[in-house]
Amino acid sequence: MTLADKITALRLVLAPVFFLVYRFPVSGGAPRWSFQGGGWTIPALWALFVISELTDLADGKAARARNEVSDFGKLFDPFADVLVRITYFLCFVMDGILPVVLLLLVLYREFGILFLRILMMKRGIAMGARMGGKIKAVSYMIAGIAALFVFSAERLQLAPNFLPGLRLAAVALFVIATAIALLSFADYLGVYKKQAAGAEPSPPGGGGGCVPPNA
Repeated sequence: MTLADKITALRLVLAPVFFLVYRFPVSGGAPRWSFQGGGWTIPALWALFVISELTDLADGKAARARNEVSDFGKLFDPFADVLVRITYFLCFVMDGILPVVLLLLVLYREFGILFLRILMMKRGIAMGARMGGKIKAVSYMIAGIAALFVFSAERLQLAPNFLPGLRLAAVALFVIATAIALLSFADYLGVYKKQAAGAEPSPPGGGGGCVPPNA
């Protein structure tokens, strides 16, 4: 594995750790910042979240800087992205912060993209990241930040009067992120159809060349 692949693989480790920390059983009678009180889980979750998002940026930069862009990496990177984001989205669903129907739409979109990538690879074409995919990734991150903020406030019992509004804002951001994700899927589907018809796709993200995908 290249350095970029190793950075990507780190997300596969962080995803289950995030889930375990998020679901840590908290004792309501214990002091908030004791081990059983669960206060420690909040900085831990934020650290795991930030590191996961930073590795998503670092692996692509490392691959390009070291000239180690590979077909394996172009499939491994979006696979790791999907795994880690679906993990924390699932956590938010379990707490009622994210509506389950939105998670289903995200799952359909992400697995649809992975399937398209496999079809393109069979044609010997590595589908590069497109602008819609990059915007989608940012929208996922913003919605995730909002949901984790809601969870943090609830666990630490902060600003209870504002929690309903914060939950509503988080749901709104997830709705926007899901809409962007579906629109970007339509864009990727259009690229595949052009390739299937023998036409050349437009340059990914408005630029030239293939880069590690960030669907």
